[in-house]
Amino acid sequence: MRISEIATILAWHDALNSSDIDTLLAVSSDDIELGGSEGAAQGLTALREWAESSGLTLVPGRMFMHDGVVVVEEQATRADKPDVSRTVGTAFRVVNDQVTAVFRHDTLESALEATDLTEKDLVTDI
Repeated sequence: MRISEIATILAWHDALNSSDIDTLLAVSSDDIELGGSEGAAQGLTALREWAESSGLTLVPGRMFMHDGVVVVEEQATRADKPDVSRTVGTAFRVVNDQVTAVFRHDTLESALEATDLTEKDLVTDI
């Protein structure tokens, strides 16, 4: 199951970063939960609107995983400031090869703390 969850997260990032909205929606559950510093939303319509308007690129780095929860350290870049990136952490829940929840955090540390994951959950075998 570990490889399947990681593959789903990588496909989600690839779709977001290439503006492939159809694939992004296909790897996300109908009732996906979205959350971050700008608020929360739910459903594929909300995901589509966010993906089309955010201008955000998230390049995945280290991943931490336990029981379907995956925290990804990401380099975030906005289209309007392509020369400025910052490291963030995003917590995902994956069920049956679909992303069911995405919660962005300002730091990797806060994402790990929110999910009770630690360095021992670092994925090293992908």
